[in-house]
Amino acid sequence: MEPVQSDQTTLENSTNDDSNPPVLSKNARKKLLKQQRFEANKAQKKAAIKEQKQRKLEEKRREWDEKLASISEEEKAKLIQSRIELRRERMEKVLEEREKKIERLTRAKEEGQKIIIDLEFSDLMTPNEIHSLVQQIMYCYAVNGKSPLPGHLWLTGCRGEIETQLQRLPGFGKWTIEKESRSYVEALQDQKDNLVYLTADAETVLDELDPKKIYIIGGLVDRNRWKGLTRKKAQDQGIQTAKLPIGNYLKMLSSQVLTVNQVVEILLKFLETRDWKTAFFQVIPQRKRHEAEAEVEEGNSEEDGSGESKKKCIEQSSTDDGNLST
Repeated sequence: MEPVQSDQTTLENSTNDDSNPPVLSKNARKKLLKQQRFEANKAQKKAAIKEQKQRKLEEKRREWDEKLASISEEEKAKLIQSRIELRRERMEKVLEEREKKIERLTRAKEEGQKIIIDLEFSDLMTPNEIHSLVQQIMYCYAVNGKSPLPGHLWLTGCRGEIETQLQRLPGFGKWTIEKESRSYVEALQDQKDNLVYLTADAETVLDELDPKKIYIIGGLVDRNRWKGLTRKKAQDQGIQTAKLPIGNYLKMLSSQVLTVNQVVEILLKFLETRDWKTAFFQVIPQRKRHEAEAEVEEGNSEEDGSGESKKKCIEQSSTDDGNLST
């Protein structure tokens, strides 16, 4: 997944007012080629996984048919009825869980922490980068629905190509989320004093989450081309800036760069635990960090496996009857 700069927002970008990106360095070109190869292989891997699932499904059907053929009619009827009841129970459980999610998300619209994903950078990204951001947004929504204390999510500047790609997601039109084609400044002009743009270059460190504040995460992929952009944008608009207190708890093995979905998940995890360290260790991949104070054992057991968790979360989101539709 491509990084979106900022401590938290991941993304940071160039102070140039010119919308044309600068010439990439040799190192940046190598990274770009590596990413392009990754994207090329991703489709092949996806097709291979789909084919493997299809083979397993066909094998299960064959085993089922063989089992039915080997038993009496009476046993067959009982087995079929048992299977129907099991499916019914599973469906009831799914519906119950979905209703609880909808209740939590609906309540969050009234009292949840407001979190904005700023989508006004689509003109600075390639189609593949926009696709990556859309996948991150899908995961943000899925993990928010699973959170015991979900936030009140907003998508602002939702227009153009990114809106087109979002509309292709199953059930996007029924998401319990605020969708605004306007900028956050226009949509929340009466709350401008409460807007806080999360950016790694900010001087202010975020110690707590203020329920009255509205935290903005820049939706931009590829920090290499646009360093400092989100901070400059916030300063030009007269908006407060802040950064996550990552440096107080961890030493990143590389730059303090997180994807949009990682920032959202960290905020949600902090709302749940009120503990930054726990939030960082449960969200930031181990390969990207180590502890600032050599307390390695405490955090390592809580983390990794996050990739599998993310995969399951996205799969559930995309198949859960319109992504937690209301």
